[in-house]
Amino acid sequence: MKEVAVSGREAGPRGASGSTLKRELGRWDLTAMGINMVIGAGIFLVPAQAAAHAGRWTPLVCLFLGFTGLIVGACFAEVGSRFEGTGGPYLYTRAAFGRFVAFEVGWMAWFTRAAAQASVVNGLVLALGFYWPAMHATAGRASVIVGLTSFLAFINVRGVRQSAWLIDALTIGKLAPLATFCLVGLFFVSGPSLVPAEPAGVSDLSSAALLLLFIFSGYEVIAVPAGEAKNPRGTVPFAIFATVIVMTAINSLVQVVAEGTLPGLASSQTPLADAALRFMGAGGALLIGIGSVISMTGNNAGQLLTGSRLLFALGENGDLPRFFGKVHPRFRTPANSVLFSAGVTLTLALSGSFVALAAASVVARLITYLGVCTATLRLRNPQFAHVVQPATYVAPFGPLVPVLATVVSLGLLAGASRQQLVAGLLALVGGAVLFFVAAGERGRGLRGTC
Repeated sequence: MKEVAVSGREAGPRGASGSTLKRELGRWDLTAMGINMVIGAGIFLVPAQAAAHAGRWTPLVCLFLGFTGLIVGACFAEVGSRFEGTGGPYLYTRAAFGRFVAFEVGWMAWFTRAAAQASVVNGLVLALGFYWPAMHATAGRASVIVGLTSFLAFINVRGVRQSAWLIDALTIGKLAPLATFCLVGLFFVSGPSLVPAEPAGVSDLSSAALLLLFIFSGYEVIAVPAGEAKNPRGTVPFAIFATVIVMTAINSLVQVVAEGTLPGLASSQTPLADAALRFMGAGGALLIGIGSVISMTGNNAGQLLTGSRLLFALGENGDLPRFFGKVHPRFRTPANSVLFSAGVTLTLALSGSFVALAAASVVARLITYLGVCTATLRLRNPQFAHVVQPATYVAPFGPLVPVLATVVSLGLLAGASRQQLVAGLLALVGGAVLFFVAAGERGRGLRGTC
């Protein structure tokens, strides 16, 4: 195994072509990337769906998930401070548990990115269709999906610095409308409407938590492009905690304002726009509409960047064909992985098959959490001192944080529906098949060189 595959001690990850990726991402670039991954389309829709399950208990569920984000994020921050290469959770679990477990984690993480990007770009078309009905036509829908995905692929191939500039701008563009919604809306919140009238059942709270998990997750891929970050062992932990704090504040305040200003929140199809219309008028609803378009565009940019880097890491370390691990000789980006990821997104988005994959995404995220939380404990063992670097950040209270994060992740997984569990299992089986096919090809290649 190449040392870079585990510890990333080189100046930058070296692809199959021999070129290295450029280290051009700073701490705020990674933070913006994390916020873009967390805040996508879900925050504009999920508050109503979660309220349908947990009612007025939903803001407390938000705070619980924020706490979960902190303890799981602490695990990501600790292991992330040990590595400098590209791959994030894939690298961590590879060092701790070997190739097979790492491949499954990396595969599930990429699988989530591809399905999510296809889903969000379709959501973008629906949002635009509210103002331009022509977008609902087949030609209009296809033009937006192909145009946006192709543009993002072009930017990603040209350079990570250009991608970061775009993501930074879109982050500001999406936070401004949401911050306005929260700050103005707090003055119109009705206190009694936030007081739970009756106890909520465990199953209802669990369903609400799984729904809200969509708008509380995404920060787990902040470390994926660490091979293109400056001082990744310091910037990755900072970006993870900054993202978790921002996402908890925004998501919780959004839920409080929506719950406190919009009667019948649970039945609303566009909860934030409907709430904004009540306390800011038509201009407020338009602001939220524009914010949703910017938010989904930024999320797509982040999905493609991080998803392509996961493929690159798998190819760079020999768990996928070396084609995926090649670095563009001029732009020094993982161009093959970018174009492949964009192609898969287009196929899923245009065919609508991403809908069938959505059920597996919850399980895929939680498997990533479990892999990293357990790797945090394992990599503390002195026996791994020769394969990973010393942590620049260590989660407090000894084993308590990673153990608690593992238990919470298992609890959320146990609350998944039968459909989600079956879909997740099928995705894992599909990953296992790919792994052993690739292993067979590796074995034949080695025999051919003897």
